[in-house]
Amino acid sequence: MIEIEYLKCHVWTKNQMLEWHLLFVFSDEHHIFVLYMVLESKVNMNISLEEIDKSNYESVCDLDVADSQEEYVACNMWSLVESFYNTGYTCRAIYSDNLPVGFLMWVQESPYKISIWRFMVDKSYQNKGIGREALTQAIDAIKQSPTVKEIEICYDPKNPVAKEFYSSFGFQEVGLDEEDDDMLAIIRL
Repeated sequence: MIEIEYLKCHVWTKNQMLEWHLLFVFSDEHHIFVLYMVLESKVNMNISLEEIDKSNYESVCDLDVADSQEEYVACNMWSLVESFYNTGYTCRAIYSDNLPVGFLMWVQESPYKISIWRFMVDKSYQNKGIGREALTQAIDAIKQSPTVKEIEICYDPKNPVAKEFYSSFGFQEVGLDEEDDDMLAIIRL
């Protein structure tokens, strides 16, 4: 007689759920066969964009990208100073659950155009879908402005990941900036 049993187990860590799928086939009292076993890791993070204030600015300033990314990203502290002394700047901390893990800053350049000037996720939290979800939320927030017709982002054309990542959101390259340093890409609304 053959008996089949299926077992599914969950183990929760702080940021993810591990799920085991096991399928056992029992043929007799002397043999046990494992026919199927899979381990899945599912990220379970609540991503949000939060105001930056005296309670969290130091944590935001302490966030770092990988050494290989430093040439592509401005310092968060400099960005916060820049936003303090200029109008039309919006800064947000990217939170995963209750922990700041990244930074975004966008600028209202005209009634019709908002540019995303800063976007980073700390090196310890990259490649987990956090940046994708945060940028989605930022674009959705920007779209709430009734007069905005264009969202712009710029990036170093030598950045190997940027073009593919931003184009997946609908950004289309329009050429280099005035200094011929950064690639400009836009979403027309």
